[in-house]
Amino acid sequence: MRYPILLPDPEERLTQDAEWCRARIRGRWREVRFHDYHELYEIEGLYERLFYDVLKCESPATVRQLLETELADADVAPDELRVLDLGAGNGIMGEELVDLGVDAVVGVDIIPEAAEAARRDRPEVYDGYHVVDMTDLPPDEREELEAHAFNCLTCVAALGFGDIPPRAFQEAYNLVEPGGWVAFNIKEDFLNGSDRSGFSRLIADAVGEGCLRVRTTERYRHRLSTAGEPLHYVAMVGTKAEDLPDELVPG
Repeated sequence: MRYPILLPDPEERLTQDAEWCRARIRGRWREVRFHDYHELYEIEGLYERLFYDVLKCESPATVRQLLETELADADVAPDELRVLDLGAGNGIMGEELVDLGVDAVVGVDIIPEAAEAARRDRPEVYDGYHVVDMTDLPPDEREELEAHAFNCLTCVAALGFGDIPPRAFQEAYNLVEPGGWVAFNIKEDFLNGSDRSGFSRLIADAVGEGCLRVRTTERYRHRLSTAGEPLHYVAMVGTKAEDLPDELVPG
């Protein structure tokens, strides 16, 4: 869908979590805040039009390429992976994984509209899609997720802004078998000492305590801001050595 998009005046210098646009939908202009994902997912094709056509998002492809390289270096075939895609949205990362040759992908998101959009836009991608709060996972949902015996976790463009808190990441991470793969990205600002999201500390402690073994990292342009400036993220691929204990998780 080629929706006309209007971005704010570049002089506004909006922070990333305050960005918005106006999109012409069925003949009417509609204002949407970028982090109101439920509104973006409701309109078929709007998410891709905004973030991929206009703002040139590169994250799913970048994380997929890094994972593909590390799998090849470890002589692991993609079809051996059973992936939990955390913050799956409407399935763009899941589609990358399927194109890579992954055997099974299960999506998780807290937003019902994300699951509906994934079923609408990419019905063949996920082997299952769970709408759950990973910080308050019901026993039956946990049992169903554990039955997949995941050996890979992906989480793309979802960490650091409160959409997925550290405790939710821990729960998903701990569903992956020891020795499994972990591939995710995060805004570079959330890896410095002033980070308030908790992820800087969590990742540093996970590596320092030997829970996560990082194989590669890459700083890259995630997308453009509404002012046309590059937003840089860091992508990481590693392997899980052991579960993340509660004492490592902020908050």
